[in-house]
Amino acid sequence: MTDGRVNPAKRLEDQGITGLGRVYYNDLEPALVQAALTRGEGRLGRGGAFLCATGQYTGRSPKDKFVVRTPSVEHTIWWDNNAAMTPDAFDRLYADMLAHMQGRDFFVQDLYAGADPIHRLDVRMVTELAWHGLFIRHLLRRPERAELDTFTPDWTVINCPSFKADPARHGCRTETVIALNFDAKVILIANTEYAGENKKAVFTLLNYLLPEKGVMAMHCSANHAIGNPVDTAVFFGLSGTGKTTLSADPSRTLIGDDEHGWSERGTFNFEGGCYAKTINLSAEAEPEIYATTHRFATVVENMVYDPETLELDFADDSLTANTRCAYPLDYISNASATGLGGHPKHVVMLTCDAFGVLPPIARLTPAQAMYHFLSGFTSKVAGTERGVTEPQPTFSTCFGAPFMPRRPEVYGKLLAAKIAKHGASCWLVNTGWTGGAYGDGKRMPIRATRALLAAALDGSLAAAPFRRDPNFGFEVPIELAGVGRGLLDPRSTWVDAAQYDRQAQKLVGMFAANFEQYLPFIDADVRACAIG
Repeated sequence: MTDGRVNPAKRLEDQGITGLGRVYYNDLEPALVQAALTRGEGRLGRGGAFLCATGQYTGRSPKDKFVVRTPSVEHTIWWDNNAAMTPDAFDRLYADMLAHMQGRDFFVQDLYAGADPIHRLDVRMVTELAWHGLFIRHLLRRPERAELDTFTPDWTVINCPSFKADPARHGCRTETVIALNFDAKVILIANTEYAGENKKAVFTLLNYLLPEKGVMAMHCSANHAIGNPVDTAVFFGLSGTGKTTLSADPSRTLIGDDEHGWSERGTFNFEGGCYAKTINLSAEAEPEIYATTHRFATVVENMVYDPETLELDFADDSLTANTRCAYPLDYISNASATGLGGHPKHVVMLTCDAFGVLPPIARLTPAQAMYHFLSGFTSKVAGTERGVTEPQPTFSTCFGAPFMPRRPEVYGKLLAAKIAKHGASCWLVNTGWTGGAYGDGKRMPIRATRALLAAALDGSLAAAPFRRDPNFGFEVPIELAGVGRGLLDPRSTWVDAAQYDRQAQKLVGMFAANFEQYLPFIDADVRACAIG
């Protein structure tokens, strides 16, 4: 075993994990890249980026995620949304996985989630693949080297892609499994090389633990005005809605691109890096993110490249539309050094509307914000989950149902209380289709989205004239300098206005049908603004 920086009292043997081959503790980026290359896990790309493919699984496997059903969580887990595993099945899974790991080399990274030290969670990541160690070293937060001498993990995550679960023996669905045990404080991941499972497992964990402390866990990106952390904005949204792109505004300071908490002290990033989609990424539209794909140790995942020149093909989705790159936050020049912001002044909910019905931006009352937060309407974009090959309209409550272990109203009430206390303005932004549904219309122009968001965040949009949308009841700006007036009225962008009306009514009906499940749990003001 190597003797990288590690608390001598907290080696894997002290956790009952014995009989492994070489164990590499807390290797830095150069060593992890070298190990991954030596082991044939990928290639060195231009600028020193690490190019890899994840094989069969190029997206998350949400149907293979389980929570161990123990008395301590029996009454707090949202079981309708989280598949249960029995403690005995988990024990067999754990024992069989440890037996499979015997004699194999593993990489350990002692990291933490949560930039606010009061709410920090120390996590030990044990990975079979060296590049998974590199990935999670980017995505979680890195302790100072001296801290590792006393590092004691709160939770341990073991990721072993070469292990295949047995559904009959392990109480799971397929040979792929992600299992969270809140009593053992262990997460097991098997039979998938998709690196996103590592970070989303930790996010799910925080989504359970933080609400008990009065902290709102959010699937959102965040930024603040340069030099003014008090002027913070958060951007809720599922993958593909623009969280990374829109929060990386060079005129503001980036706090983070995916997962944050809202505590009694303000906003804090869970992560230490970004996991950005790269399909159709360009140096012109997103120069900073594009530049990371040619920097040392950036993980470039499932991208097609020229085998001789190593030029990346940003348009080729033959492996998956879910091509991504993972890099530390400090690769973005305007990233926050602390990962901290103030209480959000602006709450933005991003949706990718494949129906082509919603306007590019709408102003929400606090009650409407709760309605849309609980609804979580968007479209799953191609590749982010196995089997999704084109946008699929969906309702993902809290803009992140796959990562929500508690019932939606727990998060909804927390968010409502914080919006009320701090007076945040609320907006719904559609980054999906206009001029028709998917297949007929076109994606919302990114320049228009950015212009509307900039006006919302600097306060100038509030002074514009607004109209009330007849289908959804929210307020829509009538005009804004630099944005085509027609774009702000989605009905006028359709060739056939009657067809738009039919599509709008179809979507209204979907909203109404979906929201029935929340009616018994919500306040009268939210119920009053229910659509349909």
